[in-house]
Amino acid sequence: MSNLSFLTLFSFIILLSSCSSSTTAVVTPAPAPTPVIEVDQEATSCTTLADLSPSIRSSTEDAFTLYRDEMRFKKYKEARKLWKVAYYNAPGSNGSATYHFDDGIKIYDYLFDEETSQLKKAKLVDTILSIYDKRIECFGDDGTIIARKAFNSYYRYSDFTDSNETFAIFKEVVKRKNLDSDYFIINPYSRLLYDKVLDKNIEYHEASQLALKIFEIIQHGKENCEDKYCEAWEIIDEYAPPLLSGLEGVRGFYPCTYYMDKYLPQYYTAPDDCDNVTEVYLKMVWAVCDTLDARFVMLKEAKEKECYVPPPPPGKLRLAYNCLENGDFNCAIENFELYVEDSDDPEKKAKYLHLISKIYYAHMKNFVAARKYALLAIQQRPNWGDPIMLIGKLYASSGPLCGPGRGWDSQIVTWVAIDKFIEAKRVDPSVANDANEWINRYRQYMPKKEDIFFRQLKAGDTYKVPCWIQETTTIRTSD
Repeated sequence: MSNLSFLTLFSFIILLSSCSSSTTAVVTPAPAPTPVIEVDQEATSCTTLADLSPSIRSSTEDAFTLYRDEMRFKKYKEARKLWKVAYYNAPGSNGSATYHFDDGIKIYDYLFDEETSQLKKAKLVDTILSIYDKRIECFGDDGTIIARKAFNSYYRYSDFTDSNETFAIFKEVVKRKNLDSDYFIINPYSRLLYDKVLDKNIEYHEASQLALKIFEIIQHGKENCEDKYCEAWEIIDEYAPPLLSGLEGVRGFYPCTYYMDKYLPQYYTAPDDCDNVTEVYLKMVWAVCDTLDARFVMLKEAKEKECYVPPPPPGKLRLAYNCLENGDFNCAIENFELYVEDSDDPEKKAKYLHLISKIYYAHMKNFVAARKYALLAIQQRPNWGDPIMLIGKLYASSGPLCGPGRGWDSQIVTWVAIDKFIEAKRVDPSVANDANEWINRYRQYMPKKEDIFFRQLKAGDTYKVPCWIQETTTIRTSD
């Protein structure tokens, strides 16, 4: 990861926000000491100092030296004039040195920050991206340089770059580097992939293969990381997989093997719990797993054993359960809704509205719809804690949707989640133990005092959590 410090990249991993995009300055390393230009055997197809006539070579060597002197004193505007002489006369430098490309990007980044005209900013971005391209033309690339180009296109220049082009660059990085892809591309690449699927801007089979490759890269990175990079991979693991798991709501997006690998261990944690068995079994049905697969047969038998209830009489409710059993969740929801509309019993209305909410949450990954039906269930049965708990779990699970998995945007969802857990045990003491477990689990992830102080906030003030949640809460800290 040459010429890009770990701390710079690490700081940007935690800036990803899904509910709003922002442009953030990239910090680049300080320039190296002024080098002595010595012409090596050429390793580039670009013009080098050795290709120049003696007089032009002399002035170009001077330009290489003098622009670096100006950069040492942060005189970037003065450095640009000299840098352009060096860069355009001998982009291949001495045949091996590449520092002038990094210096050029630093100069134009400075000018980008100083510029107020959007049109001029766009032109500066074009120049910066062309420097990346020229470096690749002159010295080739295993994918590391285009990874940096994509990274900065996403985070720093997003207002002036096309997201489809940036996505294509990320995809090219993974094609070139495979399991050794740079860790700092994974979060933005995952976000763009997720959005393209939701916007139906990519063929599902291709998107599925790309997502599965991301999972492989993360696993490889975690297993082979060293020292400080391990924490970076842990942060990525808290963001990208939960985000991409949201695509489970698209039936057929992931293969059965994905569901078996991910959810079969969940079954073994509580093989006698009906809710757990049913959830895992229905995921395999949703995944269209082979019904003759021994694991599928095992789950079906466990469900029949642990969860048997007499079928309801013929009608909308039986049809709803039949659809649910077959993994046709849209059909199930439609018929549960029809049953609720015809019912005069608030308890039954609440029960099946809550069931619809759980289907949206656990299987279709539609958090907005899940909350809608949980709230409808609460209207029918205000003293019931289960649907309130479910809303809390929705909020607690929204860190990757509303932020990078860590950091402010992901931490503040814990406030509204804990609000719901507290409300649930207040109105329904039967869920108190479960609520307390969730409160204790997520209290540690609330922002710290220094986080709210940095944003000129204070504990006890009200705060509206953005993203899809849009609820007002009270600011609290974990310390």
